[in-house]
Amino acid sequence: MKPSLQTRLGQQLTLTPQLRQAIRLLQLSALELEAELNQALESNPLLERGDEREHAHGEETGGEEPPDAGADAAEPDYEPAEAVEWQEAATGERHYERGEGEDNATAAPVDLHAHLLWQLNLSHLGPRDLAIGHALVEAINDDGYLEGPLADIQAALAPEIVASEAEIECVLHTVQRLDPVGVGARSLSECLCVQLSLLSAETPGLALARELARGHLDALARLGPLRLAAQLGRDEEDMAQAVALLRSLDPRPGSRVGGGEAEYIAPDAVAWRNNGVWKVALAAGSQPRLAINRHYEGLIGKASREDDSYLRGQLQEARWLIRSLETRADTLLRVARAIVRQQSGFLDHGNEAMRPLTLREVAEELGLHESTISRATTRKYLRTPRGTFEFKFFFSSGIATEHGGAASATAIQAMIRKRVESEDPRAPLSDQKLAEILKAEGIPVARRTVAKYREAMNIPASSERQRLG
Repeated sequence: MKPSLQTRLGQQLTLTPQLRQAIRLLQLSALELEAELNQALESNPLLERGDEREHAHGEETGGEEPPDAGADAAEPDYEPAEAVEWQEAATGERHYERGEGEDNATAAPVDLHAHLLWQLNLSHLGPRDLAIGHALVEAINDDGYLEGPLADIQAALAPEIVASEAEIECVLHTVQRLDPVGVGARSLSECLCVQLSLLSAETPGLALARELARGHLDALARLGPLRLAAQLGRDEEDMAQAVALLRSLDPRPGSRVGGGEAEYIAPDAVAWRNNGVWKVALAAGSQPRLAINRHYEGLIGKASREDDSYLRGQLQEARWLIRSLETRADTLLRVARAIVRQQSGFLDHGNEAMRPLTLREVAEELGLHESTISRATTRKYLRTPRGTFEFKFFFSSGIATEHGGAASATAIQAMIRKRVESEDPRAPLSDQKLAEILKAEGIPVARRTVAKYREAMNIPASSERQRLG
């Protein structure tokens, strides 16, 4: 082996620091982007908020607008004021307008555990029973059921309090009768029995409902009311009365309290209809604006060599970040407009008009890579008159129809739901029958495909729907 020199010709893709930064910012959600920018503002003195700079400029010039500030663009990049006023005639929704002085304060969410502890502290329990009650409440899940055996409660109380299971059981009966009634139950049977125990003795069907709750719930779900009535030798009318009483009870009493504070999504883009044409713009406030701090920029060339080198480096990073933000905003806007162009039928007519759409189609239309479209559609949201949807919601696979077109999975699910909602409750449509109906309409889908879509929409099987009906 001898050392030698060779010349090779080849191509290699190199990700520059600027390109890496642009890719990272594109895949961030709005909240993650805000956190990233806050960190950059703290570490880089050459950066400042764009709105702060505009405010300072307005104060210096007496708040005058530049001459072209009121010029109307053909299609604005940011959400215009009229975009937030949904037309009731077109969408069937109420008008919503932004107004000053709106009271946006919301009440603090009520937690189930706090609700139960508040009632326990107002009861006449002694300190020992109160401590046991607190341990029981902490073991209750969000649905209102007690998790784990009583032995776990004993272990949680030890060594401060040594309590027998009978003593814990006694306090548990008190907890189960707090509001909402039935919390702390260890099974569905016990939950329903506790709620039935507080009803008046004159309640129609109470005795049979208690019997069913104690030992026949599985048989009721498996056989149905009529067959179970024949098996128990009960009158069908009495059985129907008892079943109606059971259905009036709450199988998850804990879910009525709390549930956490409502979460709100800040859309990245908004689509609205203007003179029969769908328009798209970035949502106001969704894209943070950064600017160069002119004070520190003016120190470059005047400071010491070490400070000057630091400021020049920070200035370059600030410019890269601002350019990356502009690229991110431009990409999101282009992708949102492409989605609205492709799915205008959905916006006009609903789920049944959703067409199949893939990342490749949008990438080819915009001249971008599929990975770029994937990053631009992850955790980004589009507000429309039909609701706020993630960009990825508009992408779905399709099934070729007999008429030469294609139907998206979303459209097929909407068709299945529509047929199920209009079916006869006494004779619900089976998966095979739904597949035959869709095939008659030109959409050849297999029975297992119908079953998969039905389960994805949390629609019970035909046998379960018949019992519920």
